[in-house]
Amino acid sequence: MSLAPPLPQVAAAVPSLIGISPLTQRIGAEITGVDLTDDLSDAVIDELKQAIADYQVIFFRDQNLDRESHKAFGRRFGELFIHNGVASIPDHPEIVAIHADANSKYIAGDNWHSDLTMNPEPPMGSILYLHTMPPVGGDTIWSSMYAAYDALSPRMKDHIEGLTALHDGEHVYRPIINDPTKTYPCSQHPVVRVHPVTGRKTIFVNPSYTTRIVELPEPESDALLAYLYQHCQDPNFQVRFRWRPHSVAFWDNRCTQHFAIYDYYPHVRSGFRVTIAGDTPRGP
Repeated sequence: MSLAPPLPQVAAAVPSLIGISPLTQRIGAEITGVDLTDDLSDAVIDELKQAIADYQVIFFRDQNLDRESHKAFGRRFGELFIHNGVASIPDHPEIVAIHADANSKYIAGDNWHSDLTMNPEPPMGSILYLHTMPPVGGDTIWSSMYAAYDALSPRMKDHIEGLTALHDGEHVYRPIINDPTKTYPCSQHPVVRVHPVTGRKTIFVNPSYTTRIVELPEPESDALLAYLYQHCQDPNFQVRFRWRPHSVAFWDNRCTQHFAIYDYYPHVRSGFRVTIAGDTPRGP
């Protein structure tokens, strides 16, 4: 598998209001000098928006978000999205609990995915706050779909551009919430998506939600999707975050996939997530 070139280097000027420490050449940075419970200035928010554009996922340590400050921070980046796959917490429809313990029958995120791509307008991103962590384990991995696209051969890029794929929530959420009155979206999106902010091309299929490529016979669709899934999981495209209690991860769902590693049974891993509304994916 070919190695993607590093992301373009960010401008040498150091932001004056926040600290940024890149974690890999291609994806991920840790942000310092910010208390997410503060009423952050527009200038700080602008620098965080640029950091998301540059690094795709950013991390914060030693934050103490309550429900209202979590939502308030998320709203600085867009309208909050109400999760239509799983239930929210009482009195806070914008917040989903991310919790696992010895009795859990379902572990959120323990497979490669981009969040909620079955929707006509998949989320822009998510902000996850974990207040309780196991003594060891419970890391999350993010993979850059920019790097994955860039590493494809020119012939493969030509082959997949213009194709579309179905993303379906039925097989994901029906086993979790078997409510016969509830239906889950199924949407058709481009296999190669153009990011609405950066203009960069990104692979936009994932093994959790994507079921087939519309323009290909089923055997060809299955084979191509299997190749793309394996390709997108190349460690050279990834950043691995070792959570500590009261850490926050904020990722751009339009150009990343992630995987929450379940290696901490029977310990507790617990927190909350808000999701930011997105837009209709557009192809090249």
